[in-house]
Amino acid sequence: MSFSVVIPARFGSTRLPGKPLADIHGKPMIVRVLEQARKSSAEEIVIAADDEKIRAPVEAAGGQFMMTRTDHPSGSDRVMEVAEKRAWPDDRVVINVQGDEPLIPAAVIDQVANMLQQQTAIGVATLCHRIDDRADIFDPNLVKVVLGQMPGEAPDPRRRQEDDLDPSQPRGCSSRALYFSRAPIPWKRGDFETPDVTKPEYSGIWWQHIGIYGYRVSSLRAFVSLKPSELEMTESLEQLRLLENGIEIAVAPALETVSPGVDTPADLEKVRREFLQKRA
Repeated sequence: MSFSVVIPARFGSTRLPGKPLADIHGKPMIVRVLEQARKSSAEEIVIAADDEKIRAPVEAAGGQFMMTRTDHPSGSDRVMEVAEKRAWPDDRVVINVQGDEPLIPAAVIDQVANMLQQQTAIGVATLCHRIDDRADIFDPNLVKVVLGQMPGEAPDPRRRQEDDLDPSQPRGCSSRALYFSRAPIPWKRGDFETPDVTKPEYSGIWWQHIGIYGYRVSSLRAFVSLKPSELEMTESLEQLRLLENGIEIAVAPALETVSPGVDTPADLEKVRREFLQKRA
């Protein structure tokens, strides 16, 4: 399996300034992400940053650093700049690993790469996991994804959707994203008639999107060349630009639990605690 990993890092986070250099038990967060990525099967790992302050700790850890433009609107655009500078061919698989996920399992990086290796007609892949906590369904910070069959795969009426997406019974890229939303979708019609619509009967199947993406370079180039779409701007979810322009996204349940990323000081403290628990 041949693929590259790019870890975009933005120094000027509004909620947590200097986030890539936030200390996690003696090492900057960006170095912790690099260490996780090194456990994967990636041939090449590049830290793509918008500030030279990030260079020294990355290179001290033996990592590859690339200074990228400061005006990129998203991490995907930053990844594309790396692909162009590296002159990667159109069919090269590149995994966008967020620079604020210091606990990301290497297994899920390999999983996304494998999805694209096995499904040559697909240009974009990502992961999800089932939501079991009812409160999470109504959390707008947890993005939900509705799934459908991949083209050419007729649904089996004897099999439930949750069976198709059981990680213990992998079926390759058997699902595709129909829609992403911050809202609680899908929604059972009858639940609108309940007295308290914030507590419907747990009668649906909800999947949380995990923000790791795999691209073929050609698909990534097509993505960043498109203008932000109406749905994307409404939901503040850039992956909707792909769907609105007819670019399919393959989705599979993550083979390992992926901890949330770091957006706030509270998130950072939570990750520090979880890091110690995993090392214990």
